[in-house]
Amino acid sequence: MASGSLIPTGSLRMAKLEDISNDFLREEVETFVTREDERENLIARYTAATPKMQAIAAGVVSARHHDVDAMTADALTTGTSALDVMDHGLIAGMALVGIKFRDMKIFVPEVLACARAMKAGMKHIEPILVASGIAPTGKVIMGTVKGDLHDIGKNLCIMMLRGAAFQVIDLGVDTSPDDFIEAVEEHGANIVGMSALLTTTMPNMAKTIEAFIDADLRDDVQFMVGGAPVTQIFADEMGADGYGDNAVECVDLAKKLSDENG
Repeated sequence: MASGSLIPTGSLRMAKLEDISNDFLREEVETFVTREDERENLIARYTAATPKMQAIAAGVVSARHHDVDAMTADALTTGTSALDVMDHGLIAGMALVGIKFRDMKIFVPEVLACARAMKAGMKHIEPILVASGIAPTGKVIMGTVKGDLHDIGKNLCIMMLRGAAFQVIDLGVDTSPDDFIEAVEEHGANIVGMSALLTTTMPNMAKTIEAFIDADLRDDVQFMVGGAPVTQIFADEMGADGYGDNAVECVDLAKKLSDENG
């Protein structure tokens, strides 16, 4: 199953920025992606994609939802598989959007416009995946913790996870520990994603993990955490199983945890 995860670094060094045939994507990577590992991963992702897939990715990044709609439909009718369009077009575009949002190169309105473009493509992809009977990559419970009403970052992660074939149960915002526990028990999920955008609500992540310990459910669940004020150190201190600082890392982490679950 294609997942949207990053390509191993060992295969990246042969690809160069100038190998990206789509002018817009090449300029976007050159201008906005400053971390060397992320730049290498995106260069490899885009150079491995066909010109049609690069065009779809560019459509997502530039928030041209009508174009993405038309290009996705055309790609599917001319023989490109749904998984290829999803991975090498739609998710590849949102990978760059996630980085730009994290680095504050774009803001909430722009992210929502890009998300609309991705959804325009996914409406063609999802029925094909359902009809093919492809099993979900995994099942994830997602929620912003108690006391916190922010959800843009969480929603971007959810969209990326669903695009990577995860089944996601979204608990919304202001999610109590009991809400998380009830959702895990109801849906049988073994991955929980928690988001916090306020330093004052970050401790509620730890309280949620403690509630799972008290309910004797901690061994059944793996926790991934994120949000603007959250750090790897804080994640380690609270006992989370993983941390990601953007939607791309969220998908990679969920894949890793899902693989560990067997």
